[in-house]
Amino acid sequence: MICVICGGVGAARFLLALRQVVDPSEVVAVVNTGDDTVLHGLAISPDIDTVTYTLGGAIDAERGWGLSGETWTAMAGLERYARVRPPGSAAAPTWFNLGDRDLATHFYRTSRLGEGAGLGQVTNEIASAWNVPERLIPMSDSRVATMVELEGGSTVSFQEYFVKLRHDVPVRSITFAGAADAALHPDAARAIADADTVVIAPSNPIVSIGPIRALAGVDALLAARRSSVVAVSPIVGGAALKGPAARMLTELGHESSVVGVALLYRDIAASLVIDPVDSTLADSVRATGMRPIVVPSVMVSPEVGAALARAVLAASA
Repeated sequence: MICVICGGVGAARFLLALRQVVDPSEVVAVVNTGDDTVLHGLAISPDIDTVTYTLGGAIDAERGWGLSGETWTAMAGLERYARVRPPGSAAAPTWFNLGDRDLATHFYRTSRLGEGAGLGQVTNEIASAWNVPERLIPMSDSRVATMVELEGGSTVSFQEYFVKLRHDVPVRSITFAGAADAALHPDAARAIADADTVVIAPSNPIVSIGPIRALAGVDALLAARRSSVVAVSPIVGGAALKGPAARMLTELGHESSVVGVALLYRDIAASLVIDPVDSTLADSVRATGMRPIVVPSVMVSPEVGAALARAVLAASA
């Protein structure tokens, strides 16, 4: 069994690549829920949905999120009410787009949670509805919220930072509200402990992997089996392939390079996959205590993705 610690887009693409070389029923994905939010009264789990839609063959490949062939009639209709919204009201927000088909997922999740089902059970039901053979597990059934302190001193939710502010403002700090009281999902704990290989997907180390690591016991579980934990760097040539990871690393005092990623992961993973563009930094990665695995990591084709997946599995051996 292979356990993958996941964020959203990068992790989803890696899981799709992994499917080419192993039986997907042998893959367990532990997915970040720190960027979950509630809008229009609906429980929204962006990373879980991105992974589900990708593995279900329904993702909008151009955007990297949401469903292909989506329409936006409901969001357009909200504009009518935004015009009459009183000052201070949070009704009818339009800064976070929810497609008409995507809404069905949030309706179902919200109703099931309201009936008392845990997020893990609901995630399993939604994945089954999309015929996803991999096992998807939220990091916790409890609410954990990634909060972003901006340079000016104000604090906003991750989705406000990422979507509303277009992650275009400097960050002073990141905290994970509720993490101290939240427990790692028991099925996720078993998967991390029992897997033949644990992979830290090419996701943002701070806001995608960070919330999972903030839960009590996660780092200890990973450190206990460090030799078979392999991380894939989301930073290639000093830049993130998608999102604010590179800038965020710099703003929070880390090095925006594969060396910076290695310093964050060296206590919990023995190997770090880096792209050939960063091969000159292999010795520096090695100096952190991690073993550099140099292989093309930008999944521009199924063939490249499959080769990456094979290299990751070989590294754990």
